[in-house]
Amino acid sequence: MPIIQNSSKSNFAFQRNVAIVGIILFIGKLIAWHLTNSDAVFSDAMESIVNIIAAFMGLYSLYLAAKPKDLDHPYGHGKVEFVTSGIEGALIIFAGIIIIVEAVDSLLQGNEPKKLDWGILIIAATAVINYLMGYISIKKGIKENSLVLQSSGKHLQSDTFTTLGVVLSLVLVYFTQIFWIDAAVALIFGSYIIFVGYKIIRKSLSGIMDEADLGMISRLAKILDENREPEWIDVHNMRIQQHGSGLHIDAHLTLPWYFELRKAHEEMEQVYKLIAKNTDRNIEFNFHLDDCKPFSCEICEYWECPVRERPFKKRITWNQSNISQVNKHSAETDSSS
Repeated sequence: MPIIQNSSKSNFAFQRNVAIVGIILFIGKLIAWHLTNSDAVFSDAMESIVNIIAAFMGLYSLYLAAKPKDLDHPYGHGKVEFVTSGIEGALIIFAGIIIIVEAVDSLLQGNEPKKLDWGILIIAATAVINYLMGYISIKKGIKENSLVLQSSGKHLQSDTFTTLGVVLSLVLVYFTQIFWIDAAVALIFGSYIIFVGYKIIRKSLSGIMDEADLGMISRLAKILDENREPEWIDVHNMRIQQHGSGLHIDAHLTLPWYFELRKAHEEMEQVYKLIAKNTDRNIEFNFHLDDCKPFSCEICEYWECPVRERPFKKRITWNQSNISQVNKHSAETDSSS
């Protein structure tokens, strides 16, 4: 039962604007480098090339992620976001290395920047625009659950801090005429964006490897536990996969063994609706229905059951730890406490 909340077109249009702005800012930085002959400004301009490449890669990934399922991709194309995000992280690290290399070269060669006033104005303007675009991209990425937009926003903001480092170095050099400050500050911020790139790669790899989203499982367990019906004897073996902005949720739902097929399906639909109502994600469900066993009576709160074989012993509170366990719960194997 897919729950569709399509915002792909909006994400695509926004990422396209990010790419266009990236090109404009790159041209501005090239002008600033031509005016100042600053190695730090040159490094910042080279880092903007990565911004442009990453923006167009994100644009392409959003295009692929929006494509419907087909025979070759039964789960859709959303995983491409993790791939492009990882490549973007690698590009950020590469840009950081370039900045460090240029900074070290500047320190060794003793380069002397010129026309720093114009360079300060132009680079400062690009920093403000970059930060605003990054902030908006991250907010939109969180709202739409798009890793591409979040990664793009973090990239833009990391570029902003690098650019601010360049501005700071230009200001200090302008007033002190100590030329090595320019390269030293660029060296620091080059190291910083390498760290940002590492974090982006780490997050994309966790998505590719289907690393368990413990926070999401915990939230779903809380929702189910607080709104459970007596007929829902047990929920276990819950697994979550992320595909682009959407989720694929597998789980086992234990119901009274004597429920007819229609009744059992209605209960499963109620679980679907409950999760969908309390989640702002596109969700595809794949629940397996289990029949209750004699030991299930010990945790079953369906008091109207006409065939109870054992007395009730305890209520199991569903949580992140026990809702993902493979086997059915029982009073003896409960791990909720």
